[in-house]
Amino acid sequence: EGKVTHRDPTMPNATPATASAVRPEWAEARRIVVKIGSALLVDRATGILKSDWLASTMDDVAALAREGREIILVSSGAIALGRHTLKLPKGALDLEQSQAAAAAGQISLAHAYQEFARARGLTAAQILVTLGDTEERRRYLNARNTIECLLALKAIPVVNENDTVATTEIRYGDNDRLSARVASMVSADCLVLLSDIDGLYTAPPGSSADAHRLDVVSEITPEIEAMAGDAGSELSKGGMKTKVEAAKIARAAGCDMIITSGKVMHPLRGFGEGAPCTWFLAPSDPVTAKQRWISGQLEPKGIVHIDAGAEKAMLAGKSLLPAGVTSVTGSFDRGDVVIIRTASGHEIGRGLVAYAKGDAERIIGKRSAAIAEILGYSGRDELIHRDDMALNRALK
Repeated sequence: EGKVTHRDPTMPNATPATASAVRPEWAEARRIVVKIGSALLVDRATGILKSDWLASTMDDVAALAREGREIILVSSGAIALGRHTLKLPKGALDLEQSQAAAAAGQISLAHAYQEFARARGLTAAQILVTLGDTEERRRYLNARNTIECLLALKAIPVVNENDTVATTEIRYGDNDRLSARVASMVSADCLVLLSDIDGLYTAPPGSSADAHRLDVVSEITPEIEAMAGDAGSELSKGGMKTKVEAAKIARAAGCDMIITSGKVMHPLRGFGEGAPCTWFLAPSDPVTAKQRWISGQLEPKGIVHIDAGAEKAMLAGKSLLPAGVTSVTGSFDRGDVVIIRTASGHEIGRGLVAYAKGDAERIIGKRSAAIAEILGYSGRDELIHRDDMALNRALK
């Protein structure tokens, strides 16, 4: 690990970029998820697969596999390939056109991965998922078990969102967050986001003489989120927003994450040679499989607002009792995942709520001993049990 020559005093949890040797987090990573975006895989002008680039990437995958590492690829590209095959017009596609393009493109994409893997003595296996496959607990476990079985059989799972059936309401919409959910699902050691840019910058590259890439981010602060900006192209910061969201999911699951440039040949080989990138390092304390699923939920059903006393109790390892809750919002049933917010509005964690919203509204602010009398039945004393919550680990 290279020396940090200077540190930005306004960024105590990030270090500026320096030339460095291979980090131990990469050297020791045994299970790695790699996200590949459409722009890297498909030529935007022609709609044709960038075969030379994919060949070099699969060379890297094969080299990592020979080292005994397990690789899962999360790949975009089906719609981009399919719209060319179907001769769809340039510009935005409507939902039905996108689904048709995905249906045609998935065949080409799967065939490409199969052929490039086979040429290197590997077996590729396609897995298509929707948002519900990782948000609903039973389907999440089924998807995880399938990937675990493929890895045990030395195959290379290639995961993509099932755009042929996903509608706007049930889509991830970006493979950054999808790849983070996959990394969380399979307890990966490292998630690599191959991007148009080689890391997170303090300002858009070239926009300021002070703009520089961060080498390491050890905590995602409001300052870090501000650097990611809003929706837009990656070079104008906007594409970083979903990457920072992905980092939150990965870090909560104990998985380190890398943003690095994929606009080079052999993009994974570079980590053994100190390639420029930004590392988002996960806290070192262990996380359970159940906490990993809870913390990575993309679509919580509601929000539970707590007082200062409840916040202190939760950070001390206690359950959340109705007496410590000031209000609830959203529409949730018993067993749904909800966000837990402090009096200042900060998200302290997420949990599985023990009561539906209607009943929760009736018992919040009340002592647990009064629950049976208020509701007419004896429920749990806790609104969210400590075993059913995942706190933001940097706060614990």
